[in-house]
Amino acid sequence: MCDSVVVVADGRVLLAKNSDRDPNEAQVLEWHSRHSHPRGAQIRCTWIEIPQVAETNAVLLSRPFWMWGAEMGANEHGVAIGNEAVFTREPHAASGLTGMDLLRLALERAATAAQAVSIITDLLERHGQGGGCGHERRGFTYHNSFAIADPKEAWVLETAGRHWASERVAAGVRSISNGLTIPGFAERHSDHLRTAVSRCHVRQALTQREAGAGDPSAGALMTVLRSHGATRWPHYSALNGAMAAPCMHAGGLLAASQTAASWVSELRADGAIHWATGTAAPCTSLFKPFRVDDPVELGPAPDDRFDARTLWWRHERLHRCAVRDPGTAFALFEPERDEVQRRWLCAPPTSAAAVAEADELLERWVERVRAAVHSDVRPAWVRRYWRVRDGRSGMADGVASAAAALN
Repeated sequence: MCDSVVVVADGRVLLAKNSDRDPNEAQVLEWHSRHSHPRGAQIRCTWIEIPQVAETNAVLLSRPFWMWGAEMGANEHGVAIGNEAVFTREPHAASGLTGMDLLRLALERAATAAQAVSIITDLLERHGQGGGCGHERRGFTYHNSFAIADPKEAWVLETAGRHWASERVAAGVRSISNGLTIPGFAERHSDHLRTAVSRCHVRQALTQREAGAGDPSAGALMTVLRSHGATRWPHYSALNGAMAAPCMHAGGLLAASQTAASWVSELRADGAIHWATGTAAPCTSLFKPFRVDDPVELGPAPDDRFDARTLWWRHERLHRCAVRDPGTAFALFEPERDEVQRRWLCAPPTSAAAVAEADELLERWVERVRAAVHSDVRPAWVRRYWRVRDGRSGMADGVASAAAALN
């Protein structure tokens, strides 16, 4: 599950996305430089191989560790894209390009948002979309929609199998979630039951409303992505966990999804800056500034096993402890998080400096939260859900064992 928002304002365009996936499905921030390819070259995507183009753009991606494609990203031309799973009545192909593959291919090949739309639809018609998209359930598959932006405009592109519809966003706010929204196309293709279970209409209404409530800014969109909806802290349903809010926390008995990474792009004619967490749960994270042309050493790439050398898993020590008792934990780091975020937004540091400062803060916050959180106030089914995921990940730093002792 995911949420994406685009805002087209005077002199700039903003794109924001929460990537919601399985709780142990770490996401990798990575850079790829501009590259030339020999004639006749092929590129292996997640499940299939397709012809490569002569030259690919430099890109910055946020990618589930086991996929070739990416959940969100940007390229050297200031094109940024986020994708959403959508549930349709069209058949699901056993193999093909995933939505994440289509996103990465568009970023590698497009110079504008409109060109990215054309590239995705051409690839869709040629190769189709399909193949497993889940980590815990590899056979889980879906169709896709996309929010696509450049410094001048934005587009919404929705698909159902090889069918598609697009809508240009010339001004204002446009939000998408896990349901089809383009009139006519949505009525023809939507799977209304699975769409309802995803709670996408609740989340889309919230992000559309909150993103349009004031002056558009990267900071305002960070606040939208951190939102738990109508409640201060995550509210869990036995059916689908905390799936009714953009800052999603897993724990449902039927459906469960966790915000695994978050992203906000500021796109201007004179350059772009991309604010990415590189970590799960934006409510416990800092958005750090990155640029496509300035790679940063982030340590080894994470996978689905705890590894304190990796940015994503280091942060899980804070996230997984804090959400057990947010009323106690968040007061210990949230004011400092907000002050640092405001300072960075006013005067963005270098990416390397931001990552280093964030790491120092994380260590302090983890110590404070661990010392203060002595109970798990979440419903019993949520506690059970997370015990299983902590066990699978091998969380060996004491967080998982502390949770077991509480329950």
